[in-house]
Amino acid sequence: MGEKENPSAESAPTTTVPTVSRTTKKPKKLTLIPLIFLIYFEVAGGPYGEEPAVQAAGPLLALLGFLVFPFIWSVPEALITAELTTAYPGNGGFVLWASRAFGPFWGSLMGTWKFLSGVINIAAFPVLCIDYVQKIFPVFHSGWARHVAVLSSTLTLSFLNYTGLTIVGYVAVLLAVISLTPFIVMSLIAIPKIKPHRWISLGQKGVKKDWNLFFNTLFWNLNFWDNVSTLAGEVDEPQKTFPLALFVAVIFTCVSYLIPLFAVTGAVLVDQTQWENGFHAQAAEIIAGKWLKIWIDFGAVLSAIGLFEAQLSSSAYQILGMAEIGILPKLFGVRSKWFHTPWLGILVSTIITIGVSYMDFTDIISSANFLYSLGMLLEFASFLWLRWKSPSIKRPYRVPLKLPLLVVMCLVPSGFLVLIMVIATKTVYLVSGVMSVAGIGFFLFIKLCKRKKWVGFEQEEDDGFERDNVSSLCISVVVLD
Repeated sequence: MGEKENPSAESAPTTTVPTVSRTTKKPKKLTLIPLIFLIYFEVAGGPYGEEPAVQAAGPLLALLGFLVFPFIWSVPEALITAELTTAYPGNGGFVLWASRAFGPFWGSLMGTWKFLSGVINIAAFPVLCIDYVQKIFPVFHSGWARHVAVLSSTLTLSFLNYTGLTIVGYVAVLLAVISLTPFIVMSLIAIPKIKPHRWISLGQKGVKKDWNLFFNTLFWNLNFWDNVSTLAGEVDEPQKTFPLALFVAVIFTCVSYLIPLFAVTGAVLVDQTQWENGFHAQAAEIIAGKWLKIWIDFGAVLSAIGLFEAQLSSSAYQILGMAEIGILPKLFGVRSKWFHTPWLGILVSTIITIGVSYMDFTDIISSANFLYSLGMLLEFASFLWLRWKSPSIKRPYRVPLKLPLLVVMCLVPSGFLVLIMVIATKTVYLVSGVMSVAGIGFFLFIKLCKRKKWVGFEQEEDDGFERDNVSSLCISVVVLD
């Protein structure tokens, strides 16, 4: 971890390499191209889901939103991910950063917030797959058939994840190409039909702006850049690969949103209220015919598969990383002998995903977003704290700004996060509060397990990270040793 290496690690009585990682031969690590597409599916998966921005605020503001919002949110999040991942290139990502900045309590709480948010998010994708499949095969409208389809698709996709990140990464490349091709075709066919004056429309008269929907759509479609950090330990030369992969993925993601949005808003004139999720498929039928609509619907299924695979990988390797730094029992860091994948992390994530997939998502997903926002505020704080308190830590990639400008860079997206949290419902506050309290209780239970030696833990490494009396005091108030 960090800038230090121990050349005599084999003979040392203690080592920072977890025992579970030395039992089998490690497979080939992730390289640049599959990593780019895993990041792409962590965040976007294509322009599916951008349509409500037009419904909420009209074509001009939707286009401006997808042009400007990446600079307000996506770029800062990607820059922070690049710096901290190259400084601490281990599995666990943001959990590791919070732990190094403020101690294991905050690392554990970060893990709770991000993990629950992630698995709830993952649960939506098998459901989304079946929603599109049932348009072609009406049998899935039946309640029992739908439940069976969701369960079987979840288990099948989870098994693919079990086969290893390299396979998942190259599958992501293939899924991205196939799912984006119909949008390229639609955009090319739309060119002669485009009327540029439609791009500057602020929406239909009498249609009220829905700012909540507008900002949540942007947030949802341009979020989760840091998720890929949880599998940094599986990447080949992460100090070089991560910054470049994030840079390419940001550009690729933004272009994949903007080109279809420019094409459809310029070529298709319909009632603004029709711009709901899935409208791109209807627009494809208007522009080219039903064949292209079916192709885009099929691409949506492939996109949902890619999203599931990428985000399940993140959750599974987050569990692995938390075991490797001693926040979870080391049994959670066990890997498959065949594929060297964290099979227990995949299993735990899959079980929770299946359970959540049969629940009403409305307040649960809102709560997941609330928990994710809490995690992101802690992530920004960890980034700034580590820059200030540990400036000598080797950072192969470093955001080229001084600390005062970094504070400004973090304050802008933090303000947006606070806004998202302020407008939350009472139910969201209640559910998020219960989950947070449960996370604190879980940390205290883990402390008890360590003290009583009920289960084994990896010894948390001491990399010389500085912690001042303030952070120690904050932790001691919450945790009684």
